[in-house]
Amino acid sequence: MPLATLVTPVAKRQTLGADVYQQIRELLMTGRLMPGELISLRTTAEALGVSVMPVREAMYQLVAEQALEISPNRAIRVPLTRVSQFREITAIRVHIESLAVERAAEQATSALIDEMRGWNDRLEREMTLKKPDASKLIACNKEFHFSAYRAAGMPTLLKMIEGMWLRIGPILNYDLRGPSERVARRMAVQQHLRIIEGMERRDPAIAAEGLRLDIEGAAEYIVTSGVLVEADDRG
Repeated sequence: MPLATLVTPVAKRQTLGADVYQQIRELLMTGRLMPGELISLRTTAEALGVSVMPVREAMYQLVAEQALEISPNRAIRVPLTRVSQFREITAIRVHIESLAVERAAEQATSALIDEMRGWNDRLEREMTLKKPDASKLIACNKEFHFSAYRAAGMPTLLKMIEGMWLRIGPILNYDLRGPSERVARRMAVQQHLRIIEGMERRDPAIAAEGLRLDIEGAAEYIVTSGVLVEADDRG
């Protein structure tokens, strides 16, 4: 979906650059922009109600973070992801996100458990609909995960996790975009329940196991679906 149809006009003129950056960053992290999608600075600026300058600054900051890239013809686009790169990032995610849920489980509060259960319940309810809203599925999934990551109380680790989600956000939630076996069987919901169990029992190993199954199950579906780039030469 074109970026210009997803953003909302920026109201705080004194923080234009940061506001533009945060909007585009969130769209990337939640997979609202598709791999290979070209982004027009001018069209995006018009949709946001700002000049091209803060949009250009935000785009180039995201290029520096490898969330966007400049194509050979100098256009800005959402990167395509190679299978080898995706597998590498998945392995990194398992390690750093497991550390976060382990730390969160060690000090889990009833408020955290209630929050996580609430997001998982919302996710399940949406999955039971005849036509689930992909944007709601993705939002519930993200909030479930990040409620635990924030609770770990490790801000540096949180930034690392955000960086990984930013890098592969456009394909990270591919299994939630449309009809899939994982949605039909509510696999994420079941794996989330394992994480919640770890939180309730304050057992880091159980929480980490649920997270690993969730990440690796979704990743395997993405790899086998054929949406990633096999070759290193991307053109």
